[in-house]
Amino acid sequence: MSTIHVLYENEDWLPPLREALAARGLPYQEHFTAGGVLDLASELPDGVYLNRMSPSSHTRGHQAGVTYTRELLGLLEAAGRRVINGTRAFTLELSKLQQDAALRAAGILTPHTVGVVAADAKAASRQLAAPFITKHNQGGKGLGVQLFRSHEAFDAFVDDGGLADGSPDGIVVLQQYIEPAEPFITRVEIVDGQFLYAIRSSTEQGFELCPADACDAGDAFCPVGDVGRFALADEITAADPLVRQYVAFLRDNQLDLAGIEFVTDREGRRWTYDVNGTTNYNGAVEEAHGFHGMGAIAALAERALRGLRAA
Repeated sequence: MSTIHVLYENEDWLPPLREALAARGLPYQEHFTAGGVLDLASELPDGVYLNRMSPSSHTRGHQAGVTYTRELLGLLEAAGRRVINGTRAFTLELSKLQQDAALRAAGILTPHTVGVVAADAKAASRQLAAPFITKHNQGGKGLGVQLFRSHEAFDAFVDDGGLADGSPDGIVVLQQYIEPAEPFITRVEIVDGQFLYAIRSSTEQGFELCPADACDAGDAFCPVGDVGRFALADEITAADPLVRQYVAFLRDNQLDLAGIEFVTDREGRRWTYDVNGTTNYNGAVEEAHGFHGMGAIAALAERALRGLRAA
């Protein structure tokens, strides 16, 4: 019997998905993909595969699982299995540089972005006007994001070993800093080509803006019960031209679901800077406004499963 196979490495992010799958009575199996065996002589189980492998896996000691999952997704697709957020989506998930290139190719406004190895970062920073930010090429949760108001401050940061604990792939991303008109960013949630909603995330306490409920406990950037930090951006609708661009971007880049983030500058221009394929949702915002992101993901998996059974 076909089932839904959930590929994951972070136990803390599973409960809302489990609840959503169970609410629909869907059969599913969980696969902890921090590692494993890839036997090319064995047939891969039938069913729908939901990729929930996170680019921040290395922060939990699971970087090897990123490589394992990348190979597994390729094998699944070669075998004709239905994968939700497969190889192309995972490629974008693991590289801010690849995201930027794809967004630019889609005609979406992005900040000036430079990728470089740490040893060459000081020289490369001169290609950008100050202020600028750094971030990890493979990240998540705003990892490695630092704001520098001058090149001299960045030089001192590098000389003091500030880039030593960087992206697992060794790539530092230097990016034009967009001064927001107001101290927040906006994140647009899309599942299976449908706009769900957008949330506004305050940047007043920092740039690590994971909206997941699991980020609450003990995380200075996601305070427990801080409703004001994440709020519905109800001015953003499915008819918004940028949302329409995002929907087309997901379709063209084989992303079944994603949260995409942008910041609005003082001239009203909206700059897109991040694509989150392993998107999570803020329970407080959803409960207050009647949304259910994980429910939408479960519904997508159910439709994919029905498609297999009908074939």
